[in-house]
Amino acid sequence: MNELILIVEDEPLLAMLLANCVSSKGFSSHCIFDGADVVDWVKKYQPDLILMDVMLPNCDGITLCREIRKFSSVPLFFISSCISEFDRLGGLNSGADDYICKPYNPNEVLARINAIFRRIQNFSPNQTEIAGFVLNKESFQAYYKDKPLNLTLSEFRILAMLLSKKDKVYSRSMLLEVLHEDEYDGLNRTIDGHIKNIRQKIKNISNDQEVIATVYGMGYRIIH
Repeated sequence: MNELILIVEDEPLLAMLLANCVSSKGFSSHCIFDGADVVDWVKKYQPDLILMDVMLPNCDGITLCREIRKFSSVPLFFISSCISEFDRLGGLNSGADDYICKPYNPNEVLARINAIFRRIQNFSPNQTEIAGFVLNKESFQAYYKDKPLNLTLSEFRILAMLLSKKDKVYSRSMLLEVLHEDEYDGLNRTIDGHIKNIRQKIKNISNDQEVIATVYGMGYRIIH
């Protein structure tokens, strides 16, 4: 197991505890304590997953996540003491794949890390073309009208599920299960945040029509 996990946490003790936790399961880790150092390090070393606090010196986690999403779809989890639903949705809307609240159980963090790496490994190396989209399940890249969507892993999985059966309505709970398997926390509005991000990225490419329809009281489906 050679996956590299970046830990961004301004409290050295907490950072070291997380580093020891992930190292005990065979992951490599690197700690950064200052938000100003994060983006350049991610570009240079390309970690396999990022665990990041929201409140950081010199540059906050939300801003950093948005900057990282401009060039990378690396799985990114916020770990924060900001625990309100508003804070959690704000973190997910910035492009994060998951949001873990402090104080946390280290076993929960490991379970979510293992879950996301399992999902990556279980993707079959093929390409799907449907409704103007191209999904590469090996590189986790998605394209719409031949232009990259730059989706996060969670956004990619949601879009892949919606495209798996056009006209089928997928409820929020069904989409949550795709994201977190049996570890998800049941926050249905998490899906709304991810759908909003996907829609905006599609809109940035083509504003001709709505591609993902809301079926009120039921969920979402692809329009074709």
